Amino acid sequence: MLRFSQTSSMVILTILCIPQVFAEEIGSVNTEWKLMGSHQLVVEAYDDPKVEGVSCYVAKPQRGGVSGAVGVAEELSDVSIACRQVGVIRFKESLPRQEDAFSERRSLIFKTLHVVRMVDTARNTLVYLSYTDKLINGSPQNSVTAVAVDRSVTIPVKK
Repeated sequence: MLRFSQTSSMVILTILCIPQVFAEEIGSVNTEWKLMGSHQLVVEAYDDPKVEGVSCYVAKPQRGGVSGAVGVAEELSDVSIACRQVGVIRFKESLPRQEDAFSERRSLIFKTLHVVRMVDTARNTLVYLSYTDKLINGSPQNSVTAVAVDRSVTIPVKK
């Protein structure tokens, strides 16, 4: 019979809670003061893992208070995104026409923030859509941005 110690359980829980892509926090502002930590708007930078030279800046609310301090608050779906060319654009591999470029849990188990990369071959542009989904009721709130790729560079698309 397989037995897990308390330490093993903590390690497994920690591994499951690690975001898939690491973000760099750029800054934050307080929106509502709470005794156990204020509600904030946080801006983070994500480098596209398959496209060198493209970074996305995501602004998202972060709950304070007791539930925010212990990590069980369900975060709001209001997320904004702006992606920009920050260097020479190079593709590490062929891209599917549409895929999650980044994702991050926004609650203990029910809500996930997605940043979907879409390839617009007609305009040689990368389109990034941010939204959150929820196990039961998702949210139509979204934000979209685009990065035009120089016409001399062909976006490699998976067939």
